[in-house]
Amino acid sequence: MTELAPLITGFLRDYMPRQRGYSPQSCETYAFSFKLLFNFTAKRLGTRPSLLAIEDLDASMIVAFLEHIEQDRGNSASTRNMRLAAIKAFMRYLEHKVPSAVQQIGRVHAIPTKRHDQKLIRHLTMDEIRAILNAPDLATRSGIRDRAMMHLCFAGGLRVSELVGLQTENLSLQNGASVKVMGKGRKERCLPLWKETARDLRAWLSVRGAVRVPELFVNAQGDPMTRAGFEYVLDKHVGKAAESYASLRGRRVSPHQLRHGCAVVMLQATRDIRKVALWLP
Repeated sequence: MTELAPLITGFLRDYMPRQRGYSPQSCETYAFSFKLLFNFTAKRLGTRPSLLAIEDLDASMIVAFLEHIEQDRGNSASTRNMRLAAIKAFMRYLEHKVPSAVQQIGRVHAIPTKRHDQKLIRHLTMDEIRAILNAPDLATRSGIRDRAMMHLCFAGGLRVSELVGLQTENLSLQNGASVKVMGKGRKERCLPLWKETARDLRAWLSVRGAVRVPELFVNAQGDPMTRAGFEYVLDKHVGKAAESYASLRGRRVSPHQLRHGCAVVMLQATRDIRKVALWLP
């Protein structure tokens, strides 16, 4: 029997964040999937999660777990598929660590995802985006920061993890302003900035002041802006914009919709899906 604990620790603490460049949010999501799986498996086998072995995670156990989270926990098909994706990623990792389990791993990989209807994402119009960007009070330091954050997130089509992890040294506001972004899998891309975006970033740098962290965007305490912090900022200004823009009233706008809005604007402007794919990998 092959002990599970050291392998899952290496996968979550080293392979995902350091070798593959997964964001902390993705690592937390994967970790929660394994917490559910290990608790379920341990309960069925009458043991503790820390005593589980790789051989306990065979295809029949995984299928039973997927049925459990749908039937007993009431999870949707999309959530079920997300948990299965995490499991399969771990199995790919095991192929190189535990060659003797290749046959077992192959059976797990053969478990199909479940087809389901996907909700269409309602994209933001340019007028709605302008209303949100114009919501912050530019007479305040936080308002200048908020507009710069939201503008860069939209114009660069950035993921939240890319936005809050962006370091000041990766921003160039000289002629041909640009920003270097570290994306998924540690893939770096360099994006030119719109003049309006560069203007808002210059305004933020002029009031950012001396802070002890390298991240471009910081909170009121001078600590790096977090995912939750940016989501709060965006939600606040969407609410403010909704006071004068009816289509935003009662609407939940996520950071991903800013990224999606960038893709829509680029597609409308270029009519070339390949350029959009290069900009938003």
